[in-house]
Amino acid sequence: MTTIATPQAFIPSAGALRLSDWGLIRAEGPEAAKFLHGQLTQDFELLKEDQARLAGFCSAKGRLMANLIGWRAGTETIYLALPLELLPPILKRLSMFVLRAKCKLSDATAEQALWGVLGELPEQVGPSARWGKQVTATGATLIRLPESGAGAGASSPRYLLAQASDAAAPALPALDMADWQWLQVQSGLAWVGSATAEAFVPQMINLELLDGVNFKKGCYPGQEVVARSQYRGTLKRRTHLFELADAAAEAKPGQEIFHSLDPEQPAGLVANVASRAGHSLLLAEVKIAALEDGTLHLGAASGPLLMHRALPYEIPLNSEV
Repeated sequence: MTTIATPQAFIPSAGALRLSDWGLIRAEGPEAAKFLHGQLTQDFELLKEDQARLAGFCSAKGRLMANLIGWRAGTETIYLALPLELLPPILKRLSMFVLRAKCKLSDATAEQALWGVLGELPEQVGPSARWGKQVTATGATLIRLPESGAGAGASSPRYLLAQASDAAAPALPALDMADWQWLQVQSGLAWVGSATAEAFVPQMINLELLDGVNFKKGCYPGQEVVARSQYRGTLKRRTHLFELADAAAEAKPGQEIFHSLDPEQPAGLVANVASRAGHSLLLAEVKIAALEDGTLHLGAASGPLLMHRALPYEIPLNSEV
């Protein structure tokens, strides 16, 4: 299957958007880092003040129930940002495992406003490395997000900004949600939502390629499955970027994808979708073998054609070795 660059329409080089569809979990206590270390796919015990972590929360079968961004806010406090629709079930499930750990979990969404920032804030230049973290002059937290590839607007850095809910909005132009979602999908970082919860092991959405899995840390739920997928060649699916050939077609997370040469069974699943300027992009997990011959289609083998687009990072060629 031929891979080409994504067509670009104008995207502003700077702007800010309140992420009202995101929420925040607070873990606090002397054992907060230790507790999260034992539940998530990343190392939280060695998390430094100038770092954030992308991490997954898996079921015992190694399937992602959510992926999150975590960072320290003091020696005994860690915040976890995730899609708001998943916050109640994830908070409830994490709380089930606290037991005697000296850690308290709570919903901090009302206290901290989350913003998507494109370009630099007026008062300072943000961290240069992916998942780097800074505290701004106003006491807000600024986290560098993955790059979004080539094209207008995509060369500007993207950040997650967390600040007090009553703080003034960033001194940047208002950013349209469609532009932010477009750049988010282009970055190749797929977010688990209610429609795709427990559908993927972390590598199926390339989580380890974006620093979301630490294979040297201790145990966590589903670790055996995740490790086996990495080292024993059992991974047969990866997430790729596609554009819908039919501008009028609509895709949604959780929708199945079919292959022209095997129309009877699904070849993949849509993870995230973005639409703007007459184009629709989607991140979809597909069988690696389905990229070699034939074509991929949305909803059915006779459905809208999916055109393979370039990701801003490389997927290892030995994914199924």
